[in-house]
Amino acid sequence: MQEFDRAYFDAGVERRGTECVKWDSMAAETGDPEMIPMWVADMDFPSAPGIQAAIERVAAQGTWGYTRNGGEDSESLCSFWERRHGVRFAPENVLLSPCVVSGMRIAVQALTDPGDAVLIHTPVYGPFFDSVRLSGRRLVENPLVEEEQRWKIDFAGMEAAMKREQVKAVMLCSPHNPCGRAWTSDELQSILDLCRKYHALLISDEIHADFVYPPAVHTSILSLAGEEDAVVMLCAASKTFNIAGLQQSSMVSRNPAILERLKKHRDVTGITYGNPFALAATRAAYRDCDAWLDGLIRYLADNRELVMTHAAEKWPGVRVTKMEATYLMWLDCRALGMPQEKLLEALRSAHVYVTDGRFFGTIGDGFIRLNIGCPRAQVEAALHQMDLVLSKDQKQSMEEN
Repeated sequence: MQEFDRAYFDAGVERRGTECVKWDSMAAETGDPEMIPMWVADMDFPSAPGIQAAIERVAAQGTWGYTRNGGEDSESLCSFWERRHGVRFAPENVLLSPCVVSGMRIAVQALTDPGDAVLIHTPVYGPFFDSVRLSGRRLVENPLVEEEQRWKIDFAGMEAAMKREQVKAVMLCSPHNPCGRAWTSDELQSILDLCRKYHALLISDEIHADFVYPPAVHTSILSLAGEEDAVVMLCAASKTFNIAGLQQSSMVSRNPAILERLKKHRDVTGITYGNPFALAATRAAYRDCDAWLDGLIRYLADNRELVMTHAAEKWPGVRVTKMEATYLMWLDCRALGMPQEKLLEALRSAHVYVTDGRFFGTIGDGFIRLNIGCPRAQVEAALHQMDLVLSKDQKQSMEEN
């Protein structure tokens, strides 16, 4: 039986020349062959062998016509979520969609009306903003607050905004990207209680559910009391198993009326699903790849500790958020006193490509996001190069000059 140990993940996978966004789009934009990609949420590890075998079986068919999706697809999802997260739901609670971002837009458009207010907690993943604005809804931001390098929800501000703006839906990122929070059951129950109090629906993006590090745990919104009235949960194997390019996700709700509205909107807009490679890969991911995932989580936890230790020793002007979940680290660089464009330019001159914090809203000015879903050598190389911009020695040199 194959071991998914440090040596396995250290080996990584060569992705240059495969038309992948993370490497090839970056290279085309920058023209820098030495640039280290630490940006888009995509991992530089081979997908699990069980997934590769499933795709090879489909490839061997020699023809790939219209492909049905059946009970097996939803059953494998239900089994995985019960096994990994202790959450039970039935195949009839599941609708398939191409990706979680598509699911966001379907949910916003199906469950609210044009002009309705939709609340999000910022900073948050960029497509949350577009899912609201491009759908003709009113965006209401409830900024998170930071306490001791850990971000929290401002519940007083949230309730005031929901009452003032007559919010019809709340979009939640759980676990949170980019702040790395695994929301507690009490926090989630408070969110749900506010939604029920003000008659708002709750759309919970749980795509990062599988990347949670002990002692934190992932609590799904589906596990809370009273969720049947107001909740749709979005999930996928795409982030967990590095198969985002195959485009398959799920929308889950125990409320038949919500499911019917989602299905009607999906069908009216002509959104299709059922790619034979995606179906086979996702079934395999949910059924056969737990050992690979367990090894990955251990490896990412070590990468997290490496970055935290390095930053504490070398980067006095940088505060690294305590990452409870995801493989995306949120770095507060405001104390450096550098304009955001200058900071990004300096990092790219040092051959490191990170995500601009402003992608997550204006509150992200002065922040960068660092993707540690890659082999240790790649993380170490990026940290070494980032020292040229962020280290105390570099800071002292800049002050002397």
